Amino acid sequence: MSRDISTQEDQTNAKARRAKGEFVRGLSGFRHAIGDADFPAEPGRYHLFVALNCPWCHRVTLARAVLGLEASISMDVAFPNRTGEDDPIGPNLWEFAPDRIATLTGESLAECTKETGTGQGFRLAKQIYQQEGSEEQSVPILYDKHAKRIVNNESAEIIRMLDAHAAALGSNNPNRPALVPTDPDMAETCAQLNARIYTTINNGAYKAGFSSDQAVYAKAFAEYFETLSWLDELLSDGRPFLLGQGFTEADLRLFPTLYRHDPVYVMRMKLNGARILDYPHLWRWLCRVYALTGVADAGSLVHCRQGYFGRSWNGTIPLGPFSPRPYPEAYRLPDLPHASGTRKTD
Repeated sequence: MSRDISTQEDQTNAKARRAKGEFVRGLSGFRHAIGDADFPAEPGRYHLFVALNCPWCHRVTLARAVLGLEASISMDVAFPNRTGEDDPIGPNLWEFAPDRIATLTGESLAECTKETGTGQGFRLAKQIYQQEGSEEQSVPILYDKHAKRIVNNESAEIIRMLDAHAAALGSNNPNRPALVPTDPDMAETCAQLNARIYTTINNGAYKAGFSSDQAVYAKAFAEYFETLSWLDELLSDGRPFLLGQGFTEADLRLFPTLYRHDPVYVMRMKLNGARILDYPHLWRWLCRVYALTGVADAGSLVHCRQGYFGRSWNGTIPLGPFSPRPYPEAYRLPDLPHASGTRKTD
């Protein structure tokens, strides 16, 4: 399987950049692939560990849904907030805790599960890595239940291998999309879109929200909204999806960030330049993708709100927005009134 260069951030002087306040995403250490000799494509063999608030996990749950793999690839869901300072193992760890109470709802979250993929009933994702001598602790994780091994923990590579081997993995969707175009020119256009979307939108949101350097934030903010305007113009010719008539990997990779923008990122990531609702073509695209079979159930804004704001300085979770409609119900209404006027990014 080819390596997608848009999955990794440049690590040059990463330590020094972080010290100056820049958010620099680390690298994923497990890069095997379904289809390798040790990891054959078989139904029922593979398992996913995810957190529904995590946009990188959301890519994977979306691929599992639109490719019709829910029945053949099992999945465990971590609680959206990680462990605290009082945890006996340590803070900031993904935890499989179905009985944990969400402060947003005052109840446990129905989607959260125990860990069932390894057969060990681990409480923490970190313990799955420790089985293989690794100190990583991130999700998503693609796991081989037969070999008892981690296959891959890089989301962009996971969605490509699910796409490439969907039939052999047991897809029950005969009308599933081809996420990676087979036409070479279309594939190149898709790769270019992926690179810009990753840099300025997917990772750009984190550059804006989690960097403590004002100049780094301002640059990420400007590039994020410049790309939103560019994408809105791209869709203005009436095409239903970014590359034309068919849903592709580029749409899948863009969706998790835009899904979070209005209800979460406007505040949490300081991306208050505009809402997606203010971009009429992008808004209709967002609603169109949300309406695809399986997409609505592949994510959760309750988990997103709990996860992002539950990590903020006081842990208080905003209850809105509710105008012009509450989210995610708003995503079922592509013709909501859009804001007027000129958007500015400076």
